[in-house]
Amino acid sequence: MAVVASAPGKVLITGAYLILEKPNPGVVLTTTARFYAIVKPLHDSIDTGSWAWLWTDVKLSSPQLSKEGLYKLSLKTLSLQNVSSLSGNGNPFVEQAVQYAVAAAKANFENDNGKHDTLLKLLVQGFDITILGSNDFYSYRKQIDARGLPLTSETLASLPAFSSINVNTSDTDNSDSSSKVACSPELAKTGLGSSAAMTTAVVAGILHYLGVVNLPTKSCAKHADKMTDADLDLVHAVSQTAHCVAQGKTGSGFDVSAAVYGSQRYVRFSPDILSAAQVSRQSKSFLEAVTEILNCTWDNERIEYALPPFMALLLGEPGYGGSCTPSMVGAVQSWRKRDSQNSQVIWKKLAEANMSVERELLFLKHIAEEQPENYKKVIENCSKISAEKWMDHHKDDFSHHATVKALLGARQAMLEVRNLLRHIGEAAGVPIEPESQTCMLDSTMSMEGVLLAGVPGAGGFDAIFAITLGTTSRDHVAHHWSTNGVLPLLVTEDPRGVTLEDGDPREREIANGIHSINLK
Repeated sequence: MAVVASAPGKVLITGAYLILEKPNPGVVLTTTARFYAIVKPLHDSIDTGSWAWLWTDVKLSSPQLSKEGLYKLSLKTLSLQNVSSLSGNGNPFVEQAVQYAVAAAKANFENDNGKHDTLLKLLVQGFDITILGSNDFYSYRKQIDARGLPLTSETLASLPAFSSINVNTSDTDNSDSSSKVACSPELAKTGLGSSAAMTTAVVAGILHYLGVVNLPTKSCAKHADKMTDADLDLVHAVSQTAHCVAQGKTGSGFDVSAAVYGSQRYVRFSPDILSAAQVSRQSKSFLEAVTEILNCTWDNERIEYALPPFMALLLGEPGYGGSCTPSMVGAVQSWRKRDSQNSQVIWKKLAEANMSVERELLFLKHIAEEQPENYKKVIENCSKISAEKWMDHHKDDFSHHATVKALLGARQAMLEVRNLLRHIGEAAGVPIEPESQTCMLDSTMSMEGVLLAGVPGAGGFDAIFAITLGTTSRDHVAHHWSTNGVLPLLVTEDPRGVTLEDGDPREREIANGIHSINLK
């Protein structure tokens, strides 16, 4: 029977660059964009031949890329060998996810003969793994432009679910991008953390299929018990390991943590945990390396975090992408070494501004819980007017002042975050908030019902975000972006992390009878 696991994409709204270092936190929101891994046996029966207990078959399929890879997995060393001849390059994130997930399963059942025998029988049947990503992970802007279609959410919604992915064949055309950070990746993406979501979905799907963990379902995701927490911690450790090995470096891990646990306030784990694993992998087996990792004490910190009620997240794609996050991070780190005195001052100010955004949003959630009617009334009022009128509109009702002050405090703190990030970008010679983005974000924040706007994560040309109030301001912002060359994406916030789905998502979309157009 097939297992379908999904993991969400993310948006980092505070903590850019600082999140790379402990103990700096970042607020990361997860989204409705999800990666799916469908895991099922490749063979219906078990081959009794002795050779079959030494190797097993693995098929990895990505229908959106029209790619299929065939592999042999050694049941002794747990290493994958690509035996495809015509399928092109493999996917290192999926390959590492398979190897480390199987190794984690063997490590868990090593001292339980019954479960170990059951595991071996499942392994001998092989794996048939299909990978699917929501359209919002990828850019379809070039196809939309080529067809002369409007840059609207409605156009995106009319695409077939899990559409074929656009592959870049030429350089980006961002005229004001820096050669340090402009790159033309093979796949045009929107910066939602596709590799982390994909890796997590594959790891979680395999571990659930092999009986190692029980993933939360959509209906119980918010009511996980201690057993589920332990299962998610295992998925997290294996996913972080596979993702770091695949990308060849140990990042902050916020994207994988979000994919596993959902929206959160995150403080990274100590890099030594996985740096040691990467080194040991050169001299140890997968099983030894994974056992070592699972026995480590993970010191990452996370607190559940979601937007206050009656607020909405909106993302927009201002161009064709082309920002290279590792290069931007490298340039900023070089600047910090070059100008340590000034950079330390700015770093501290940025940390304080980030903390102010986080604090005001948490206070707004508190007000919503303690004074729900007052809170709702203020949000409704502020959603219809621009920010400079918020306090005047409520000056005669003192019961509303705390909410309005918190809203204005969050806005002011985000403006300071943006100002400091621009300063860092100028000093480092990279466009963290490019001038074109600045103009669009300023005009967005001047609109009625807009609380915050900024560039997510490391910034650049990939995306912009806004957080709006009430029920109608999000649509007004989407229309403003569309008329000014920014493509509004369909994603909204969804605080769920990794989830066990009830079936193939393609079948669900067909059942929904979604109307679609062909962009080929």
